[in-house]
Amino acid sequence: MEGEQTIEDILDTIGDQHARDVLAAISREPRSAKELADECDLSLPTIYRRLEVLESNDLVVERTAVSGDGNHYNIYECNFDSTVIQLEDDEYKVRIYRRENLPDRFTQLWDDLGKD
Repeated sequence: MEGEQTIEDILDTIGDQHARDVLAAISREPRSAKELADECDLSLPTIYRRLEVLESNDLVVERTAVSGDGNHYNIYECNFDSTVIQLEDDEYKVRIYRRENLPDRFTQLWDDLGKD
């Protein structure tokens, strides 16, 4: 698992139905908080609380989008493709398979080539 998240943090986060609803909605396509509130039938404060927890666990990323009239607003997107929870030797292990963008992959490849 990457970062500072503990298995308890991840399980608590994805154990929340509202957080799972938000993740399901943004896994299909990035959405604004307002769009999420409408789709998930939740209040904006509830959406923002869930997004904050999801972001703190690196499960969601926030991006800035520009509307047709030039106004800026935030959209949220899922930051992983899948999660595997495994029980091994009486211990739970969580593996989060992250989405990587092309520049990140190229940088990692370049760095790996330079190690030889």
